Amino acid sequence: MQTNIASSLKNSPQGQEAEAILRKCVHCGFCLATCPTYNLTGNELNSPRGRIYLLKQLLEDNPVTQSTQQHLDSCLNCRACETTCPSNVEYHRLLEIGAPLVEQQVPRNWKQRLLRNAILNVLPFPHRFTPLLRSAQLIRPLLPSSLSRTIPPRQQSGNRPAKQHPRSMLVLEGCVQPGIAPDINAATARVLNKLGISLIRAPKAGCCGALSYHLHRQQDGLDFMRQNIDAWWPYIEKGCEAIIITASGCGTTVKEYGKLLKEDAAYADKAAQVAKLAKDLVEVLSKEPIETLPVRPDASLAFQCPCSLQHGQGLAGSVETLLGRMGFHIKPVSDNHLCCGSAGTYSIFQPELATELRQKKIQALKNSQADQYVSANIGCITHLSAGLEQPVRHWVQVIDDALNDTP
Repeated sequence: MQTNIASSLKNSPQGQEAEAILRKCVHCGFCLATCPTYNLTGNELNSPRGRIYLLKQLLEDNPVTQSTQQHLDSCLNCRACETTCPSNVEYHRLLEIGAPLVEQQVPRNWKQRLLRNAILNVLPFPHRFTPLLRSAQLIRPLLPSSLSRTIPPRQQSGNRPAKQHPRSMLVLEGCVQPGIAPDINAATARVLNKLGISLIRAPKAGCCGALSYHLHRQQDGLDFMRQNIDAWWPYIEKGCEAIIITASGCGTTVKEYGKLLKEDAAYADKAAQVAKLAKDLVEVLSKEPIETLPVRPDASLAFQCPCSLQHGQGLAGSVETLLGRMGFHIKPVSDNHLCCGSAGTYSIFQPELATELRQKKIQALKNSQADQYVSANIGCITHLSAGLEQPVRHWVQVIDDALNDTP
């Protein structure tokens, strides 16, 4: 694609990166087939190809409008288009570069600003989010069902093993997951304990930074990343083997710390090391002798593969393979490459599209006729569970249950 990047951007690192991405796109249209929003709306400007055109206009210093912003906002950032693209166009990076520039030129109304500020000042902070969630859970039984379903019921966290092993790995606790589903990381600790691995929590680590970064508060997002690097670094220096992330959305971001902080002289090298150590839980367990664990599966499973796992991290099929090795019966889910509509805060800002995508995913799960539904990302789990009588769980919880049920 020919480009004529504005002189104010052309010589900047981001401008050069954006131009290189634009030049790789040949407008072939392969991305249209796998874009959830294009499939729902049929609007070319709600497709990766259409949004790339809008971003090109922006970067060439052409006027942008509220319509431009709305089309970019409707993107799930699921990266299905990148999996499909034969030219390896890093669409998500182009969006990360261009969307904040649109934000500067197209002010949002006061309602949008208020909602965004509320989210950014609550969700990334567990000590703020969890108390608010607990308050909502207390009054949940008194609310109309349409509203109560949006509040996840309170879950208990089982015990974490106290035994210390020679092998140790860090875990990202995250921001909303400790409040919504505290048992996910506890179950991870219990399963790893049976494999002779201790799971360590770094008290000063927090949000991965994705939420702020993708809502155009990129400096705030980078600060969260730096905070985590500082929290993890003493453990890394002591020989910690890996940084385990049980929320695939967070894992996608942590694996990109090296790229996102490459211009920061004080953190670039450490960020690159953290990115190398970052592993989704399935990557860790796949390399362990899991066949030795006394698991007795008693239910069939349907696995909803999060976009962040299959497209963001390139780990499609890995969870199904792991569970199959352990004897679980996995039922296929149709169109599993398509997004469920959660996509971080997408379901808050784009409720109509998110709900339609959720209904399609729920129907696909039901069609599998599996006994239980599992996923690998807290956002997907919460979003899908709100539309189901049967809750979606993290796959490691199912393994933990099967181990606990063993005589």
